[in-house]
Amino acid sequence: KSNRIVSESVERASRIVKALKMYIHSDTSDHDSKASVDIVENIKTVLALYRNRLKKGVETKLNIQDHLPNAMVNGDQMNQVWTNLIGNACQAMDYNGILEISIFSNNSFLIIEIADNGKGIPDEYKSKIFDPFFSTKKKGEGSGLGLDIVRRIIQSQNGEISFVSSLNVGTTFIIKLPIFV
Repeated sequence: KSNRIVSESVERASRIVKALKMYIHSDTSDHDSKASVDIVENIKTVLALYRNRLKKGVETKLNIQDHLPNAMVNGDQMNQVWTNLIGNACQAMDYNGILEISIFSNNSFLIIEIADNGKGIPDEYKSKIFDPFFSTKKKGEGSGLGLDIVRRIIQSQNGEISFVSSLNVGTTFIIKLPIFV
């Protein structure tokens, strides 16, 4: 049992160090470069950075299809997408609930669903959710730029983003990214 605990701790520490290295050394000069990216590892890196926040009240569920292809994207920009969507999901649940991330593919796309069981988005806000400077957060808590930036990044990667949301049930963001062939 002790060996397993040590092994898991080393793995977590390794992910955190890797995540921090990626953030420190991310190349900001070449935002248009795309490469074959393992999206599962990309998301796990962001989850490692959120680990301390998540462990206090957020149950994280990962549903990952076996043998997933890579996506043709800019990995650094996708880190920003996952950071924003996971952060928003946690805030919507007040850091207490279920964060469920599902990753699967069809013939053309890698599909990532990030779901929370938080407050949900009121119907009157749904058409504005990706608008710059629009925020459902209290004054001073958000700039209203996060989801606009996420949408722009996804579109620049030739991907698609949408969402479904119900009050007091939660929200699911659905991202489709082109598969690396």
